[in-house]
Amino acid sequence: MQIKLRKIEPTDLPFLYLWENDASVWADGANHNPLSQQDLRAYIESTTGDIYRDGQLRLIIEETSNTLTSNTLTLGCIDLFDFDPRNRRAAIGMYVAPEFRGQGVGKEALRMLEDYAFGHLNLRVLYAVIATKNTACSALYRQAGYTPSSPLPAWTLESDAIIWLKETTPNC
Repeated sequence: MQIKLRKIEPTDLPFLYLWENDASVWADGANHNPLSQQDLRAYIESTTGDIYRDGQLRLIIEETSNTLTSNTLTLGCIDLFDFDPRNRRAAIGMYVAPEFRGQGVGKEALRMLEDYAFGHLNLRVLYAVIATKNTACSALYRQAGYTPSSPLPAWTLESDAIIWLKETTPNC
């Protein structure tokens, strides 16, 4: 499956509304309550897509099925947040719609985000906090070359967590 990452658009509101209100993943993220369409509309309107201005960057994961007709499928989103430009690091968050999980979407989106973060933003560290019970996500980060770094006991009510880290190779 060929994918691309793109800036969030107003037409993404229905997807964001569905995904942000998916209570089954709230334990793995920062959202613990429903969001209204107005909340999400305000977010879409206020975000510039510039991580230096916003302190975060949300990109839509999209599959292009036919470049001639521009038919696309919206598959999920991937975020850089907790952006620290001084120390050149950021956290990663990702949501792949249930119907597209297990098809390599997360792996490819993560690779593309890494290329952007390490190559364009010149970050030196990316990390993700993953609940220990989320074995599929841990496997994804392990396969992508992340190292389990710090255990976080009782991180959420539901589970312990682990910080998965990936560092760039320093230029010598």
